[in-house]
Amino acid sequence: MNKPFQWKIFRILLAACVFGVIAIVPYSLALQSSMPAQGKLPLPLPLLISIQILQNALLFAIAIFIGLAAARRVGLGLPILEAKLNGAAVGGKIKAMLLPSIVTGVVASALVVAIDVYGFLPALRAELGSKARVFSPTSQPAAWKGLLAAFYGGINEEVLLRLCVMSVLVWLGRFVSKTAEGKPTATIFWMANLLAAVLFGLGHLPATSLLLPLTPLVITRAIVLNGLVGVCTGYLYTKYGLESAMLSHFSADIALHVLLAL
Repeated sequence: MNKPFQWKIFRILLAACVFGVIAIVPYSLALQSSMPAQGKLPLPLPLLISIQILQNALLFAIAIFIGLAAARRVGLGLPILEAKLNGAAVGGKIKAMLLPSIVTGVVASALVVAIDVYGFLPALRAELGSKARVFSPTSQPAAWKGLLAAFYGGINEEVLLRLCVMSVLVWLGRFVSKTAEGKPTATIFWMANLLAAVLFGLGHLPATSLLLPLTPLVITRAIVLNGLVGVCTGYLYTKYGLESAMLSHFSADIALHVLLAL
């Protein structure tokens, strides 16, 4: 279980995360254009974007390193990519995870929309009035921008929340509860999954705070809706590997940010 550090996987994930950071730029700019005027930018926009990309590249390099180091100690990781790099056949692994990953992502997105439309949105309209329109499924950037943003969700958010945060939590939990073989118990995996999912939801609040006040209802919505997707991808991470979690998250984002924007 304590395998050598996979530097090739580190480099591949870092390149993928840099791509994700660049891909989400049009989506982020579209969201910022709908915010109240923030005054003059401190730097020219192209330079500001370049600096943010470099900062994010450093952040994800650290997250990937920590995540891979923790994952290899608790039996988690990227089994398909690792097998491919070792020259092993991966067709069976891909076939086993492909349909469950896509279906889980699509079903999770459908549940998110249903819970939001029939649960949170009516309450938010009553609490916030016209400000709640920012949460409408149709009030989002163009579909092509949502498609690019889906790469950030599927790659970067899974690297940060599942590979890094969840793996570290499982590794820490191993010191609290482990099997006779020294592996973390199922309870530890689920607790780490749930906590990472909650943190995933809370991570969306800074951007939300730029649009409207963070009331208890707004915070609860972020935790429940984002946490639902996070729990699903966390389960897939433990069962099939990070590739499955990435594909599922990407599928969910395609449904939420592309299909709903058409």
